[in-house]
Amino acid sequence: MFTAILIARPGGLEPALAENLRNAWGGGDVEWLSPDEAAEFSLAERPANLWDVWRDVQGMSVDLAVQPSDGRRKRMLLADMDSTMIAQECIDELAEVAGAGDHVRAITARAMNGELDFEASLLERVALLKGLPEAVVSQVLQNRITYAFGGRTLVATMRANGAHTALVSGGFTAFTGPIAAALGFDEHQANVLCIRNGALTGDVERPILGRQAKIDALEQITARLGIGPQDVIAVGDGANDLGMLGRAGAGVALHAKPSVAARCDLRINHGDLTALLYLQGYSRTEFVDAAG
Repeated sequence: MFTAILIARPGGLEPALAENLRNAWGGGDVEWLSPDEAAEFSLAERPANLWDVWRDVQGMSVDLAVQPSDGRRKRMLLADMDSTMIAQECIDELAEVAGAGDHVRAITARAMNGELDFEASLLERVALLKGLPEAVVSQVLQNRITYAFGGRTLVATMRANGAHTALVSGGFTAFTGPIAAALGFDEHQANVLCIRNGALTGDVERPILGRQAKIDALEQITARLGIGPQDVIAVGDGANDLGMLGRAGAGVALHAKPSVAARCDLRINHGDLTALLYLQGYSRTEFVDAAG
């Protein structure tokens, strides 16, 4: 059995759309996870015209996913940080302070789209931060970083239901530490900026955490917890997330680069981070209240 899920911004999902699609696909009764925002129905098989319909409803600002009904609720959340749990790329914000914002943003965009080697591009960008005072990191955290909507609710709801939560980033521990704490994650992993005499040296400690390291984190954490990759829901937006998205039981491309989304079956382009709860079958009434 499969389950089809329709997700939109609050007030953006018309009941007629859910009913018409259910009728066209011969599905079960429509169940509303949140009025005018998220609905689902059962299917005997995956529709042959899924992606044609997906493109149609995208034009209505509605996300559509079809996934196996069994095992939807996951026991672990593995999340990227930059442009996923927060709205910015931390290295771009540091570079802005260093006066190299436009140059670094261009490199970041190409790296996240899979056009450049992640590790090489990271080292190139970090080199441009050489000499920045260490205190700039705290200033960026306080003044330039905003949290993606729904993140705290996603983490709090999954933890309340027994799931383990991990923030894994190709960014820096100077950011993942405070951000993981603010959002309620159980743990975090990222690269370590080299600092000497109170200033950034323009380098990071080895080994560099990139695409393979995110896969390794998934496998190591699940082994420690005694669960399998099929028990994980992972979320990210960039090319260095593709490995973990493909390995997880549910890999969600959230507002992702087109080249990344094209390789994922679960794509959220209109909903916020609470869409990951709807994908698992949580109703709005089950959400744990958490600001943001």
